[in-house]
Amino acid sequence: MEFRVERGALADAVAWAARTLPARPALPVLAGLRLVADADGGLELAGFDYEVSAQARVDADVATPGRALVPGRLLAEIVRSLPAQPVEFLTKDAELVLRCGSAEFGLQTMPVEDYPTLPEPPARAGTIAGDAFAAAVAQVTPAAGRDDTLPMLTGVRLDLEGDTMWLACTDRYRIAARELTWSPDSGDFQAGVVVPARTLADTAKAIRPGATVSLGLTGESDTLIGVSGGDRSMTTRLLDEQYIDYRKRLTGDWTSVARVRTAPFVEAIKRVALVTERSTPVRLAFTGAEVSIRAASGDAARANESLAAELEGDDIDIAFSPQYLLDGLAGIHSEYARLECAGPTKAALLTGIPDPEKEDEQPDIDADTGFRYLAMPVRLTS
Repeated sequence: MEFRVERGALADAVAWAARTLPARPALPVLAGLRLVADADGGLELAGFDYEVSAQARVDADVATPGRALVPGRLLAEIVRSLPAQPVEFLTKDAELVLRCGSAEFGLQTMPVEDYPTLPEPPARAGTIAGDAFAAAVAQVTPAAGRDDTLPMLTGVRLDLEGDTMWLACTDRYRIAARELTWSPDSGDFQAGVVVPARTLADTAKAIRPGATVSLGLTGESDTLIGVSGGDRSMTTRLLDEQYIDYRKRLTGDWTSVARVRTAPFVEAIKRVALVTERSTPVRLAFTGAEVSIRAASGDAARANESLAAELEGDDIDIAFSPQYLLDGLAGIHSEYARLECAGPTKAALLTGIPDPEKEDEQPDIDADTGFRYLAMPVRLTS
């Protein structure tokens, strides 16, 4: 095998494919990155750990087609450190030689014939703009659970109904959900699956700006999902599809609705949270035309800050984990945030809204971004 490839394209492709490589592989070959140079002038790189596969393809000047399996993490580190010059590869005995400028590396190859067969992704179900998909995944995944003993909670629930897509995560104490539109290949397509949140988040971060993402699903007893964009693709095994009825929980009879500018609200919460300890909440008191944000760590420190706000309904006195509150506000990209609640012990809903003074000129946030964040408050003791 012998080929030549541009360093920038190679670095991106190696980084994508190496994402799936396990730190402690069950089999030595699973630590390898498979390189296949074909006569059509392409180089394909692949990584696989029996759960997740990742593949990338780049243009290459192939002199001799072939394939090789080399330590993936080491190759990624080497390629990252190379100068911005073309990179030459060739196999020599049991070694893959890599040259770039005056630098030369030799990597011991692994038995490529022992590498497992990569799974075939399901047929394409439809497409969505990559930027919108990546933004939606980033909004909901902070609410995913971290406890691997409850696998369902570590995933992203993906519901597809016609041209509507829902993504949702929950760790039992909060729900983050996003509604958006996509383009199904079949107008009546329906599916409901749970995708590992970490895998989907890593994939979304690596989607190239402006790319179109294709989703591979059958909608019938799916065990695998495929996500591809441009010259990159991945597959992952799905989690148990059983999930809570999160959409029903995002509705309620709210007795209080408060509005506040998002950016100043976030900064004030961050400042007040400086005095909090691990289990200390931040307390929000909406009264009249302002919100008071306060917290204290016993007798050691306290903080209080007030902002202008609008309130409809009963006064609000409610407390949240500061990190949970900030995670929800991070998903709101509009100028104003809206907090809806029905009492200090009941879950409160965070959404975004346009400038209230320009509601006739701007669409409601549900039509704009479709992001909703439901959080359980911390019970107040005084």
